[in-house]
Amino acid sequence: MVAKIKSGKSLIGALNYNENKVKQGKAMLIGAKGYPKDPKDLSFNDKLFRLTDLAAMNQRAKTNTVHISLNFPNGEYLADEKLSEIVKDYLAGVGFATQPCLVYRHEDAGHPHIHIVTTNIKRDGERISLHYLGQNESEKTRKAIEIKYNLTKAEEQQKQKPNLKVDATAAEYGKAETKRAITNILGYVLRAYKFTSVPELNAILGQYNIQADRGSKDSRMYAREGLVYWILDKQHNKIGVPIKASTIYGKPTLKTLEETFRLNAQLRKPFKDEFIKILDSILIKPHTRLDFQKALREKGVQCILRQNEEGRIYGVTFIDQKNKAVFNGSDLGKAYSANQLNAQLLPDPVKAKFQYQNEVQGGHEFIQTATGDEPIDVLFAAEREDLAALNKYKKKKRKGLNL
Repeated sequence: MVAKIKSGKSLIGALNYNENKVKQGKAMLIGAKGYPKDPKDLSFNDKLFRLTDLAAMNQRAKTNTVHISLNFPNGEYLADEKLSEIVKDYLAGVGFATQPCLVYRHEDAGHPHIHIVTTNIKRDGERISLHYLGQNESEKTRKAIEIKYNLTKAEEQQKQKPNLKVDATAAEYGKAETKRAITNILGYVLRAYKFTSVPELNAILGQYNIQADRGSKDSRMYAREGLVYWILDKQHNKIGVPIKASTIYGKPTLKTLEETFRLNAQLRKPFKDEFIKILDSILIKPHTRLDFQKALREKGVQCILRQNEEGRIYGVTFIDQKNKAVFNGSDLGKAYSANQLNAQLLPDPVKAKFQYQNEVQGGHEFIQTATGDEPIDVLFAAEREDLAALNKYKKKKRKGLNL
């Protein structure tokens, strides 16, 4: 069992997320602990006001919303009654035994999972601390529950094809509201893929025309560990306005992502050895760089090569689409690092290179150069400021000062 905890200050946002899933036929309310009515008799306001009334007891708390998901591997189907017992034990273990909560079973992914919506504000206004809750109490409780209910341990989950239902399509600027499009895509990617860094996340988001951006290294946003998300056009250039991570449901900020990175580092381990075998079976024969990518694609693996102006490979990232696991070459071992692949793979004819890029551009599988002239120079290149917009803003500011 894998437990994920998200906190925020929008109870109505967390409730709406689950209720919308219910309306779509992708979820159902299976429990309402601490409520005066049966779950089937609760109106939307009944569900919301029970939690907001408690949250109002502490107006100074910056966080009053807790949204937990408990995830189980494929094949481990649990009846609603057993899930209710697990939820009760889990909440007791993390210090939420007396808190009211709503429990939803979700059917929008290939693995069984439930969502719990509650608040960390007690009846007397005291705030339940969330500091290191996931790392300490949640981990201890999760392991105890796995033993008690004979569940598959998170560290020992069998290698299996996730069979996730893709509920996100590539963003298209202007087709849907920007924030909504980004939220939908992030919701799927964060749930489905196992990545351990912002560049690895961007390798996945690039498939959906989205990019996570920390800003240039000398920017104020980077220094303050800020993060925004952009929609990309067909040439993979940023378009429209960026959306702050803190304003997106679930708050996929850098701080939140770092917790996900640590969890994913463990979740992707079972797939590493199998993936290395795939690479070895391909690398046993000589390949050009493009042939290498093509051979991997036939195995369900997307390979992104990053090279400089001289054509030297300085980075490589693999996306195992079967198991939804992302690896940098260096994470797999020296034999799969950028330096080794640079020495082992043959260069591609220029004509073939451009032909191949045109053929697979829709899948965002490229040999990426660092010149900045290629339309694909966005996935992992250093983030650059929009100088034109910045200068325009500075001119307006100076003009205002002169008035």
